[in-house]
Amino acid sequence: MPTNYWWIWMIMAAVFVVGEILTAAFFLLWFGVGAAVAGLAALLGLGTVWQLTVFVVVSVVLVAWSRKFADRFSKKQPPGIGADRFKERQGIVIETIDNEKNTGRVRLDREEWRAESDHGGVISSGAMIRVTGVAGTHVLVTEVKKGD
Repeated sequence: MPTNYWWIWMIMAAVFVVGEILTAAFFLLWFGVGAAVAGLAALLGLGTVWQLTVFVVVSVVLVAWSRKFADRFSKKQPPGIGADRFKERQGIVIETIDNEKNTGRVRLDREEWRAESDHGGVISSGAMIRVTGVAGTHVLVTEVKKGD
């Protein structure tokens, strides 16, 4: 690509930025920045190999940096927030839990949840349960025996 085609890099930069706006990946932006910097390299008279090198290096460095930055700030939700607040809580079975038949509902406090037995057995309606985990929109439960 000759040095007087800097505008091609700028069009590519615009396409990447618009693509970033239309998606929520926070990934294409860095390629847009890389293309803009490569366009500046073209304006400065650098050859095609240098332009491509600048584009690749700037884009890869920014992608790597943003992943490191995102990992630092995207921690898992703390315990006791969201559905995890029900872990280790006790409740009552209001519809018999049978994993094979895909049935089962429990009441935890004032909320009703679909439930699965964490050991695969059937838990009868009216039994006391303890939540051992959350899997999507289901709680995983185990039956609480008298005295537990």
